[in-house]
Amino acid sequence: MSYHNPPTVPRKSATFDDYTLSEIRRAATTGIYDIRGGGAKRKVPHFDDLLFLGASISRYPLEGYREKCATNVVLGSRFAKKPIELKIPITIAGMSFGSLSGRAKEALGRGATIAGTSTTTGDGGMTPEERGQSQTLVYQYLPSRYGMNPDDLRKADAIEVVVGQGAKPGGGGMLLGQKISDRVAQMRTLPKGIDQRSACRHPDWTGPDDLEIKILELREITDWEKPIYVKVGGARPYYDVALAVKSGADVVVLDGMQGGTAATQEVFIEHVGQPTLACIRPAVQALQDLGMHRKVQLIVSGGIRNGADVAKALALGADAVSIGTAALVALGDNDPIHEEEYRALGTTAGAYDDWHEGKDPAGITTQDPELMERLDPVKAGRRLANYLKVMTLEAQTIARACGKNHVHNLEPEDLCALTIEAAAMARVPLAGTSWIPGQGF
Repeated sequence: MSYHNPPTVPRKSATFDDYTLSEIRRAATTGIYDIRGGGAKRKVPHFDDLLFLGASISRYPLEGYREKCATNVVLGSRFAKKPIELKIPITIAGMSFGSLSGRAKEALGRGATIAGTSTTTGDGGMTPEERGQSQTLVYQYLPSRYGMNPDDLRKADAIEVVVGQGAKPGGGGMLLGQKISDRVAQMRTLPKGIDQRSACRHPDWTGPDDLEIKILELREITDWEKPIYVKVGGARPYYDVALAVKSGADVVVLDGMQGGTAATQEVFIEHVGQPTLACIRPAVQALQDLGMHRKVQLIVSGGIRNGADVAKALALGADAVSIGTAALVALGDNDPIHEEEYRALGTTAGAYDDWHEGKDPAGITTQDPELMERLDPVKAGRRLANYLKVMTLEAQTIARACGKNHVHNLEPEDLCALTIEAAAMARVPLAGTSWIPGQGF
């Protein structure tokens, strides 16, 4: 009688998975680190790990079609003579001309204007079409100083001093040569077609005392009219927010690690910074400890996708949120309609992140004249406005279900968490219990 062993199913390593093995082979072949756009792709605790506790008997809901739920927000009321008044608490994050096409920047301005909110210039300066189509435009002041001039500072409605970004806190940006066209080169005072790397820190200050001086300079240039934002990456939110407030910021923008970027090292995107969910409560705590919560506004960004995310960020203490990647998708980026072309680039619509190569079939993250022509800024702007409208309606729906007549009246008490990690980060009870990890029973 003969016996044979049945075949064993091959078992792959959870540590050395297929992607990790492919990255080792790529590094061994090329000798350089991988550069890509987008945000972190690893799974981390996020807003999906929180749930709202809608009203029933112990709480009284609002009737959706008869009782109002306001969504307006005022940003920059601390020192600015002309604070920004927005209809909705969802803003468009800074994404540069250079990284994006001129048509994409115009479309962002059009969509934000229709929705009654603001958009932001990003690194690389202000374009006439962006300023012309943006009712409210925030001007980013970055370490690179690309495209920066006092006239544009005065044309803006607010100034955002960028100290850090969620995808790469402590690191500078990249713009590869193939995207530095004649116009981009002229605006940034760069040679055409040559790779550039932005500085990781501002050249004229080394700490919060110097930042205070710089903010005062910006106020003098703009006659104290414009709100001054300070943007920080989600690394040490308590101390960074506290120092931004002490330096004189009107608004603090806090960007978690799920925030996108046009191009940087993947090792940065995936391994530096903290999840957005982990950053909000320490930032709010810093504002509360200084007696400045709601006096200095907090904008949260990094992985905001829908109205539920908006409502959860506001419930945890933010005044507004900002979207970047989601706004590009709304314009038409990563659309399966271009799947054949994405495959020709060696990727797929849902995973396309080589924005730095300038070959975007959607005509959004490119400077290629033929590709740029594919994007209609009027139609794309309407798509963005529709998306912002839906997000706002979703946030209102949740707020009404919790008995709130303004989205800013949402609070941590309206939330519970599905996991211990999310409960600890958001400082709300684990679902079915009154336990907040780290705060006893």
